[in-house]
Amino acid sequence: MYSKELGINFFGIESNKKRQFNRIEILKKNINNFKIFLVIAGTNTSQIPGISAAGINPKSRRITALADAEFLLRGASKDHKYKLPLLNAGVTPALISHVCSKLINVHPVIVPLGIGVKPNFNHLVVEDKDLGPSNCLTSGKSMPKERVLNLYERGLAIGNSSKQPILISESVPGGTTTAQAVMEAFGLQVSNLVGSSLYRAPRELRRKVVQKGIMNANLKTDFDSFDVVASVGDPFQAFSMGLLIGARSANQPVILSGGSQMLAVIMLVLEFLGAKNKDDFIEDVFIATTGWLVKDNSLIDLLNLINEKYDVNLLGLASPLNFKSSIYKELKDYEIGHVKEGVGAGGISILAFLNGFKNHEIVSLCQQNLEKMKRLGQISLEKDC
Repeated sequence: MYSKELGINFFGIESNKKRQFNRIEILKKNINNFKIFLVIAGTNTSQIPGISAAGINPKSRRITALADAEFLLRGASKDHKYKLPLLNAGVTPALISHVCSKLINVHPVIVPLGIGVKPNFNHLVVEDKDLGPSNCLTSGKSMPKERVLNLYERGLAIGNSSKQPILISESVPGGTTTAQAVMEAFGLQVSNLVGSSLYRAPRELRRKVVQKGIMNANLKTDFDSFDVVASVGDPFQAFSMGLLIGARSANQPVILSGGSQMLAVIMLVLEFLGAKNKDDFIEDVFIATTGWLVKDNSLIDLLNLINEKYDVNLLGLASPLNFKSSIYKELKDYEIGHVKEGVGAGGISILAFLNGFKNHEIVSLCQQNLEKMKRLGQISLEKDC
């Protein structure tokens, strides 16, 4: 019913119209009550040349997450501190998330992890900024396990205390590679399914990186989720595991807004929980993403693999947002497969659609903000990177 009316596509399990209707009703009932977390995290995996499109080179990728978070909060502004990295194509998905969060009048909470500096905007302090980014996963030693457990516990406490539903989003350059490493550490062969911000996913490069990391990790037979994150994961995964488990323990619905990185978090949680209460846990968990990310069915196949492996009924929703009518190349690039998702663009735009806003309204506001950010010099020139 709603899927046809609003253009929201469901994917994952074969679900009937009644279940789809019930899922949408949960979201609509809480539409103005979601607390949005943007977790920005640093990992030295992002410094591998060619691994990510979140910045034109490794140096620019060090500030991508900070610039995304600042833009999400403030939009195009002459007072910006961080320039958005120049991309080979497209523009940051923070543009979409900023526009849609303003439309639904929510104020995101930024959680910086391993960024190495104190951001100049309001943020939630979870760990010492001096801890810095996680190591490159090829080392097999991404983080000390103590750090992983501390991040998990902090996320768990915040989730447990939640009095409202939450949406988890991310900006983690190199994060699809750590997501693939986590899933393959648990035995899923996903090298041809994990997406990328790049037009053509660097599958062979990523396969070699992940293979080296898992080999160097030398995980024992009785390893758990925390061991995997410590070996080949990133700070976002550790914190989001706790946040998700805590929020569901508080009986709050949770939207995981993204693609393979969110599925990696789900997988880590399901491995940690085992068979205990997994159906109740999953019931009010949603994977929400953009329509661009599900175009080639890879994310759908990945979700189905997880559903099959853990015998759960996780449901995905894809936003109807499109830029076919846009006059700007940066936005039209999304239509041909560039950037695709990030900074919660899929989930936050779905909330905007469910709140009654139309595609042309979102596109128009994205264009206005794009014009302004270009006029204000908020996007780096290549020589700045």
